[in-house]
Amino acid sequence: LIKAVALALHDVPELNGYWIDGTFRAGSGIHVGCAISLRGGGLIAPALHDVERKDLGTLMRELRDLIARVRAGSLKSSELSDSTITVTNLGDQGVDAAFGIIYPPQVALIGFGRIAERPWVVSGKVEVRPLLTATLSADHRASDGHRGGLFLTAVDRLLQTPEKL
Repeated sequence: LIKAVALALHDVPELNGYWIDGTFRAGSGIHVGCAISLRGGGLIAPALHDVERKDLGTLMRELRDLIARVRAGSLKSSELSDSTITVTNLGDQGVDAAFGIIYPPQVALIGFGRIAERPWVVSGKVEVRPLLTATLSADHRASDGHRGGLFLTAVDRLLQTPEKL
């Protein structure tokens, strides 16, 4: 999911950055904040840096390391301050859809729900398919609903072709 988000930002770069002093500032890279729940309650969203440049194996190792360091309280300050977009995934808790709140000064957050078998029409016939719901919270000062729709469509396209990740 994280890699698909990063690659989709190439199509809609105005969702990758910050709203500061009344203007949009593009991120210097694609640094995806990953919402991680804390054992004692609450959550934190440190960044995985330059996600679009890394293969899936590297990203998974870095994510596991990030989760371990969050829970050990040993994050670097840059990991807490330079996310250019945040991803939240509540699917592991059985949540169908996650509607997140943007963490300022970021301008976007994408939420993912659980993967569930649902009816889907293919060539005029109803089939059961594994589906998930993706939601987008975006600051309309930096973008608009049309561009947000293009971003979600790009994420969908990438998730449908995982070999491109």
